[in-house]
Amino acid sequence: MPFQTAVLASGNKGKLNEFKLLLAPIEFELRPQSHYKIHAIPETGVSFLENALLKARHASRLTSLPALADDSGLVVPSLNGAPGIYSARYAGTSANAEENNLKLLEALRNSDSRRAYFFCTLVFLLHSEDPTPIVAFGEWHGNIAEEAKGNNGFGYDPLFVAKGFQITAAQMEPELKNRLSHRAIASTNLIQSIQDRREQL
Repeated sequence: MPFQTAVLASGNKGKLNEFKLLLAPIEFELRPQSHYKIHAIPETGVSFLENALLKARHASRLTSLPALADDSGLVVPSLNGAPGIYSARYAGTSANAEENNLKLLEALRNSDSRRAYFFCTLVFLLHSEDPTPIVAFGEWHGNIAEEAKGNNGFGYDPLFVAKGFQITAAQMEPELKNRLSHRAIASTNLIQSIQDRREQL
């Protein structure tokens, strides 16, 4: 399965930087879809997996390159799984991370449980019609803090306190987060699956 370049089905610089580090063992160049002037496709799926597949096939179709797509979000069981697949637009389609975080804090104001976990689905396609996409998952469990803390990371990182820690993900050094996070777990699984697939070809 030789390839030198793949497209990341996202224009998010935070995700791009994370994946370049996490997927370094694969030894390929990862470029964001914005490099090819590709706009995001509407995420019409009802699960992280469906949305990741939609994004990967869209990016691969328009670039004729292998594509990697990530669909991730924060799942809060006491909120029936919200924000879930709507994590990036929890407070509205044009909401920023701070607005999403404020809405989450308000939703949990009277909750007895602040348990939460980040969930990541990664999909890798060799081409847009690839019938055997490589899929990997990762979960990172913890709790939601009562106020935002930290300046690293992005999204809900300032509110997420990982199990076994007293600091938020946004207070962690990037190297530590990249060893523990849902994307780190999913990326490790993806790397192994890609290497296994290469050996079979």
